This record gives sequence, structure tokens and C-alpha cells, in this order.
Amino acid sequence: MIWDVLQAFPAESLLAFTLGGLVLNLAPGPDVLFATASGLQGGPRAGVMAGLGVGFGGLWHVTLAVLGLSALIAAHPGALDAIRWVGAGYLLWLAWKSWRAGPIMEARGTASPWRAVAKGFLTNALNPKPILFVLAFLPQFTDPAYGPVWQQVAILGAIFTVTGTLVTMGYGALAGVAGRSLSRRMGAMNKIAALLFGGLALRLVAD
Repeated sequence: MIWDVLQAFPAESLLAFTLGGLVLNLAPGPDVLFATASGLQGGPRAGVMAGLGVGFGGLWHVTLAVLGLSALIAAHPGALDAIRWVGAGYLLWLAWKSWRAGPIMEARGTASPWRAVAKGFLTNALNPKPILFVLAFLPQFTDPAYGPVWQQVAILGAIFTVTGTLVTMGYGALAGVAGRSLSRRMGAMNKIAALLFGGLALRLVAD
């Protein structure tokens, strides 16, 4: 049972893992930048929901690792490249839409929170980097003595994803508050969001 595996983990190991993951999540990465752009464009709720969507994307990557599919994908560079280019294309599409959007975009963003969730999920799910990260980071904290390794990966992945989601949602909310205070310049906020989306796309294909 997963509960038995969780109890088998030394408390200090879980604490070290949680703190280490929290430090990684606090560093502004692609997920944070996406939630920030969403918050600037659609307000606090859009930023929070975008962060939630990113969290669902994180759970997607953890699930792939638990099922052994991450290792299979990582073994085929062509598959990673395909995911990378699809993800970059999606971000460029978001950038194009944001650049062309007018002030009405804010109302749409705050009125359609689940659209922000879907966008957050897709941007994370279509990023191959978390696939490699999960494979490299989580196994360092596993030990066959604690129980089935796949259950350990599921537990650690859930912890990392939850803390990361909360941090990302916080960034999105703060960006939304800042963007709302500048609502009279919503056109400029859309342009900034477009540049952030475009920058994320370029970063995705450049690495």
C-alpha cells in the first residue's frame, strides 16, 4: 500500500526532498513565467487557474514516469523533439493571440478560468523537460527498502507537484494583482504577455 511506503520513508529524507523541491519551484522557470503572463493578461483568477493547470501538467508527467512511459520517451530523441516543437508552436499561437488582443481580453480571461487551466496544462504537458527532470531528480530519493519504487515515485512526484502548484499559483495571483492595477493599460499588458509567451517558445526550442 502507498500509505505503508510513505510511512517507511525517513522523516528527514521527506523533509529534505520537500525543501529541495520548494527551492526549485520558487526559482522563476517556464511554469512561473507562464502563470505570470496569464495573470498579467487576465487578472488574479486567470493567473491562479493557469498555475493550477500547470500543476495538472506536472501530475501528467509524474503519471508517465510511474507507468514507465517517461523512460521510453526519453530513449527516443525524436519523440522529445516532436513534443518540444508542438509545445513551442502552441506557445507561439498564444503569443500571437495575446498580441492581437484588445482590452476585452481581460474580461474573457477572468470569466473563463477553466480555459486558463487548460492552457496551463497544455504548456506543461507539451514540454519535454519535465520528462527528463522527473527521471533524473525523483529516483535520487528512492530506496527499494522502502517499498515498490514506482509507488515512491508517485508519492514524491505528488509532493513536488503540490508544492510547485501552490508556488506557481501564488506567482500568477501576484501578477494578476499587478496587472489589474494597470488595467487602464490592458493593451500593454497583452503585449507583455505575448512577449513572455514568445520568449518561452524560443527557450523551449533553443535548449
